[in-house]
Amino acid sequence: MDALWMLPLLLVPLLLLTSSTFVFYFKKCFYVAWMMMLAVIAIPICILKSGGRDIENMRVIRFLVRHVKYLLGLRFEVSGWEHLQMDGPYVIISNHQSSLDVLGLMEVLPDRCTMIAKKELIYAGTVGIICWLGGIVFINRQKTSDAKSVMADAAKTMLKEQIRLWVFPEGTRNQKGDLLPFKKGAFHLAVQAQVPIIPIVFSSYSNFYLRKEREFKSGTISLKVLPKIETKGLTSDDVSSLSDQSYAIMRSTFLEISGRTPQSNGPSSAH
Repeated sequence: MDALWMLPLLLVPLLLLTSSTFVFYFKKCFYVAWMMMLAVIAIPICILKSGGRDIENMRVIRFLVRHVKYLLGLRFEVSGWEHLQMDGPYVIISNHQSSLDVLGLMEVLPDRCTMIAKKELIYAGTVGIICWLGGIVFINRQKTSDAKSVMADAAKTMLKEQIRLWVFPEGTRNQKGDLLPFKKGAFHLAVQAQVPIIPIVFSSYSNFYLRKEREFKSGTISLKVLPKIETKGLTSDDVSSLSDQSYAIMRSTFLEISGRTPQSNGPSSAH
């Protein structure tokens, strides 16, 4: 019987060495479980530190999460740090490939910065609770009117409380090796608040993470912070051109740092 109990302990290392599919699911499950456990640790710390929901709790979350990349065999090469060294509020926009983006986000997250995320995230167990405590702004992507109202409120909060917001303008995860057309919410937000936009680009994950092929190896991610794009003096009439400008710059950077050849990806505007 003792030998039977030892079998799983021997089998797991063997599968990790011989089966890429097992490694894929093991790392995915470990990532989710570890993040939930970190949230369990962070929840009481944030409540004791800030008394409840507060953007300052993002400091705690950032500190607790930054080691996770090592456990998954990932490394980030960051360039353009100087573009984040700004006073006052601004909007960060970045491409969105998978839940692993959180690790890169925490790598460069500036102080007094939180995110805009889909409302479904709040129901993700302990992770949802810690997201709420970190001041994350939740939007209903299915109701455009609700999303616009939340964005308008977020613009007022940015100026009043001098905070920064991180937005994924593609609106959903994209693992197709290119950028999806941008939605306009982030740009309306920046124009309404008259604050700069700072684009941040993650290189493609395809050299180490392939969901369809069930492959999750160790790898390096290039993360490039681009110069700010000013919005002072712009109005809602300029949102489409602002979106197109940002898309063109970010897509060009994505293809460059991912070692890809530029090709047509359709129009850069979306609803």
